Amino acid sequence: MEGTVFCSRPACWAPGLESPGDWLSWADGGKQIEKSSGSPPLAFTAPLFRRRLSQLSRMTVQVVHDALELTGCGDIKQSFVSLRGEITRQISMEKALITEETVLPAAFSLSVFNAPIALAAIACGLKSGYSAIFPAGESFHDGLVTALAPVLSGSEDRILLVYGDELVPEEYSGLHSPDDEPLAFACVVSAEATECCPIPCGLEANPAQFLKQLLKEA
Repeated sequence: MEGTVFCSRPACWAPGLESPGDWLSWADGGKQIEKSSGSPPLAFTAPLFRRRLSQLSRMTVQVVHDALELTGCGDIKQSFVSLRGEITRQISMEKALITEETVLPAAFSLSVFNAPIALAAIACGLKSGYSAIFPAGESFHDGLVTALAPVLSGSEDRILLVYGDELVPEEYSGLHSPDDEPLAFACVVSAEATECCPIPCGLEANPAQFLKQLLKEA
């Protein structure tokens, strides 16, 4: 990746990690992310809004909300990267197609790939627009470079980088790495050194390794 961009301190959410100390311990190899379907309560949203949200959507809404509060960046364009998207809803619809030969519109509406970041924009009142990026071959490197392209090209001064993936359903466990974890994070990325740390060089890393580097440098 050519050029240098800088990140704010990231806002993170994962099952089993709650305090800043927990996240630093995780980054140092101490605490572990729980491989569970646990999700944030989203107490700042209306009950009707959050009632049907998946783990991925809840995590995404939470980290976007927290990043806005942490950085005070205001309305800002978002670049959302996910390697698997709404995978739990996907398998639920596949089961419905097999057993019932139909999919209800309500199930489909929140299963589309951009649902998590769209819901985050609604919950946080963001109107600047977003990109939803699904990199081929689960390549976090490709997804990250694509997400950062607006800043690297100079078309945007800054963006909100958002990553999220939920727990892989047991039915799909053989198709994914055992290291895959439910995790979401968000940070402001800028071309100016006004943010706290440069993007880590290890762009071939997976999302967890990338976040660990950010936490250590922030």
